[in-house]
Amino acid sequence: MTRETAPIRLYMAMSLDGFIAGPDDRPGQELGQGGGRLFNWLDHRQSEGPDGQVFREALATGAVISGRRTFELAGRWQGDHHDGVPIHVLTHHVDDGDDPPGSARFYTDVAACAAEARAAAGDRAILVHGAGAARALLEAGQLDELELHLVPVLLGAGRRLFGDRGAAPVELRLVRRLQGRDAIHLRYQVVR
Repeated sequence: MTRETAPIRLYMAMSLDGFIAGPDDRPGQELGQGGGRLFNWLDHRQSEGPDGQVFREALATGAVISGRRTFELAGRWQGDHHDGVPIHVLTHHVDDGDDPPGSARFYTDVAACAAEARAAAGDRAILVHGAGAARALLEAGQLDELELHLVPVLLGAGRRLFGDRGAAPVELRLVRRLQGRDAIHLRYQVVR
């Protein structure tokens, strides 16, 4: 990694056919039909094995960047994602009077969001949630790493992580591979 600060790292569970949620993801069915299977590996989050290690690393992050859709589907995390760390929410528009709870704050500028998350996190990594946030950060040159939890299931349909980007190819370098019980945890560095 070429940056002198801690990485902005996407954490995302994904099926072998590239879906991060099943079809019809919406409030009340946040992971879509069959999408809950992508998170079975969290059943082992208390273990000393790779699943527990990855979970503990995610909770050791110093800030969160989320897309607006993910933030809303998650019930705005009631203002606290974990340990009171600041939540930076990327959105296209902020309605007057829409004040997010707790430490959450809305941003329409990707670079400003990334800069403030880095400042808030100090030397700890920044956790990214949501396909929209990941795409925006990647296109702005702000996404440093992808931690993909590859789950051995074919969902067949649903929401894809990067979908049809229509942009230039992005090179990734595998920097870590951990075999969990229900997922392979792959960490890639974005090559710049």
